Amino acid sequence: MKYEKVVVDRKELEVLKTLFSTIHNGKDKTYRLSFEKLMEEIKNAKVLDSSKMPLDVIRLNSVVTIKTDFGGEKKFHLVTPEKSDLTQNKLSVMAPMGLALFGYAENDEVEWEFPSGLNTIRITKVEQPL
Repeated sequence: MKYEKVVVDRKELEVLKTLFSTIHNGKDKTYRLSFEKLMEEIKNAKVLDSSKMPLDVIRLNSVVTIKTDFGGEKKFHLVTPEKSDLTQNKLSVMAPMGLALFGYAENDEVEWEFPSGLNTIRITKVEQPL
């Protein structure tokens, strides 16, 4: 892990906390495990002001290119749940994959539990909107 722990924008952390309090699907094991893992990582996260956020860290509105063993290479735009549309590669931060990626940086590898089992995600590129 490039920065030793997840890195989170202070304002986005508040958005996440609000989302966490309103969206919870405890019946879905994959979602629950993803949610719990990110919650644990956020407890120890490096929280920074927007102006100090590294450009290679995945945050809301980042465009992320990943490689996985189960799906090859994919590119996603990480968004809030109401903007999610997988037909346009807009991935909700509250989806298991969105939860897995948030706060990690380019070139990090993330092990995460998916319906298909434990998988490794390699983050190959992170782009921030202008």
